[in-house]
Amino acid sequence: MSSFSQFSERLIFNNRAVVIMLFVFATLVLAFQASRMKLDAGFEKNIPLNHEYMQTYMAHRKDFGGANNVLVAVCDRDSDIFNKPFFDTLKNVHDELFFINGVNRSLVVSLYSPSTRFTEIVEGGFAGGPVIPADFNSSNPKALDTVAANIEKAKIVGRQVSNNYRCAMVTAQLLELDPETGEQLNTLALAQELEDKLRGQFENDDVSIHIIGFAKMIGDVATGAKSVVLFFAIAIVITALMVYFFSRNIMLTILPIACSVIAVIWQMGLLTSLGFGLDPMSILVPFLVFAIGVSHGVQMINAVEKNIVKGNNAKQAAMAAFRALLIPGGIALLSDTVGFLTLLVIDIGIIRELAITASLGVAVIILTNLILLPVLMSYIRFPEHYLDQFAGKEAKSEGMWHVLDVCTKKGTAIVIVLVTAILFAIGFVQSKQMQIGDIQAGAAVLHEDSRYNQDTALITDRFEVTVDYISVLVETTPEACTSYDVMRAIDDFQWKMTNVPGVQSAVSLASIAKVINAGYNEGNPKWQVLPRNQQTLVQAISRVPTSSGLLNGNCSVMPIILFMEDHKAQTITRVVDAVKAFREEYQTDDMKFSLASGPVGVMAATNEAVQAAQTPMMVYVFGAVIILCLLSFRSLRSTIAVVLPLYVVSVLAQALMTYLNIGLTVYTLPVIALGVGIGVDYGIYILSTMSILIKQGMSVNQAYLEALKERGSAVLFTGVTLAIGVSTWVFSTLKFQVDMGILLTFMFLVNMIGAIVVLPALARLLWFNRTND
Repeated sequence: MSSFSQFSERLIFNNRAVVIMLFVFATLVLAFQASRMKLDAGFEKNIPLNHEYMQTYMAHRKDFGGANNVLVAVCDRDSDIFNKPFFDTLKNVHDELFFINGVNRSLVVSLYSPSTRFTEIVEGGFAGGPVIPADFNSSNPKALDTVAANIEKAKIVGRQVSNNYRCAMVTAQLLELDPETGEQLNTLALAQELEDKLRGQFENDDVSIHIIGFAKMIGDVATGAKSVVLFFAIAIVITALMVYFFSRNIMLTILPIACSVIAVIWQMGLLTSLGFGLDPMSILVPFLVFAIGVSHGVQMINAVEKNIVKGNNAKQAAMAAFRALLIPGGIALLSDTVGFLTLLVIDIGIIRELAITASLGVAVIILTNLILLPVLMSYIRFPEHYLDQFAGKEAKSEGMWHVLDVCTKKGTAIVIVLVTAILFAIGFVQSKQMQIGDIQAGAAVLHEDSRYNQDTALITDRFEVTVDYISVLVETTPEACTSYDVMRAIDDFQWKMTNVPGVQSAVSLASIAKVINAGYNEGNPKWQVLPRNQQTLVQAISRVPTSSGLLNGNCSVMPIILFMEDHKAQTITRVVDAVKAFREEYQTDDMKFSLASGPVGVMAATNEAVQAAQTPMMVYVFGAVIILCLLSFRSLRSTIAVVLPLYVVSVLAQALMTYLNIGLTVYTLPVIALGVGIGVDYGIYILSTMSILIKQGMSVNQAYLEALKERGSAVLFTGVTLAIGVSTWVFSTLKFQVDMGILLTFMFLVNMIGAIVVLPALARLLWFNRTND
């Protein structure tokens, strides 16, 4: 390692001008690439496509539609819907939604859809037609009365008309591919069209428009994510002030900030070059890259200052700092990179993109902050008064280091380890209560008072049918819907699921067939049953078209659609568990009740994938850190001293999530890995100095004191600075950014405390024979 450092030092510092020119050229090229980066959001990136439920969903998506839906509720602000202005607006909303690019036009449904029909029993048999007749005139009170009667006959109150008759629903399903370009549908552009062409055009003092669905939610997140640029700017200002406070030198402030910004530019440029966009959910990663860059930059500043105090000139000091930090800094950044790459094993597209985004950013820091920064610093001229300033700063820190040195005293070390063990035990128990999935109704990534979540609350309150539904697909033999036994099993299963808490209503071919059968018998409720006679059963189901979404072309697959009160984690778990329990009573060799389709089916699959990935992710992240620490320190004791505090902090972070009611989702799952990746840097920098001195024969007490003198200021500074930077996220308009800000602030600070308090205490006990107390 020493020979490698010396070779790299000669190669780089003997060709400083060439190195700077290469960095300038690469930065210009990648800045151009970064300027072409676009926000990129897609529905399928957020779901585990290889999960059992998603295999069912994908196999039958063409027959029963996808889970990427849009619901638009048009509501009268003052009275019921039966007035001319309301119906005119509803017609305009239907027509506008129909022509929005990316909408599956064959599946746009509202009162104005030809497929929205009623059926009634008359003296001669059945009569029926569209709920809104072709000659409908909204100015005619009698026409409005006719529509009101038809709505009752069609039994669509609670589905297409709200229970209080003040809203009507327009629903649509979205295509995966843009029909004009053949490329992936631009979800963000579609979300903006929904806002501009529906709410922006038709909402007024008389009528309100409420829009929910994945595309609209992602659009609102993308709008809120634009404020991340402001937070990024605030973080740069705060960090610059803190770095100046630390260095008392303009150039030593500008250079690490500039190198960290260059790392972000390189990250963006490389992502664009690889064909990736930046998902709104990953938009915080560039800030983390900047934060990691500043962390390592401050270590470089600290090392240069100490070499200046020893009497070296700028070049000599920069070379010595480079030589001293190349290996520990490289190992720390490599640990971060490999740790982030382990997220690739999670079979969810958005997490894999985040892994690539984060690992690319951290990898380029090795170049910008461990190579470019010391080369640039070698050109700085330090006047004489700076030498006195640097020396004075070290003298002021001396007292603090002697206070912290008590951590390596035997009695204190035992107390610290015992307190850490107690905190770990409490945190471990608390972390077991963490829920998988969303804990709040609506979109958990947005605040409860956001427009999207307000729209969700209104639609959930006024309608029995919302975007929160799950479909259980009954897969059986062709023409199975003509079998009484099959239909009876579906009907019984539906009845049991309707009585599960959290299920608001349910519909299936069997329940509709019962209504139709009663219709054939003068509407007598006694005949609202499944006919045992096959010909009568065929007569009942023949009136249900495949376009209803209740059966496929040959009647071999029939969904049971369960409309749910919300998509909270506990609600989804309860309903899915009930499906798995009840289906055992009805499944046969020829009939299978398969989970799942619909938006909540997608959420259930995602929650199960996150739960399954949680433990392997932690194993991979810590496994990578352990292997790299073993290779770097070649000491099991050193590895334990670095990794154990990290693990304790990760468990405490999970406990904090349960305390703050933050569920484990695709958006919060990587936070722990990111926190571990950043936190490991503190321990590696402290222990890299300690282990060298211990191997040279120094006691643990002395080695720790020297490590604090060498690296302590930088570790304390970066922990506090990074925590202050992310703590500003609590003011974000995005709930998931607030959650990440709280968790990362906690992990930055507590990992720092672990490195300067718990790590030396562990070292004192692990190297029990190398002490002077």
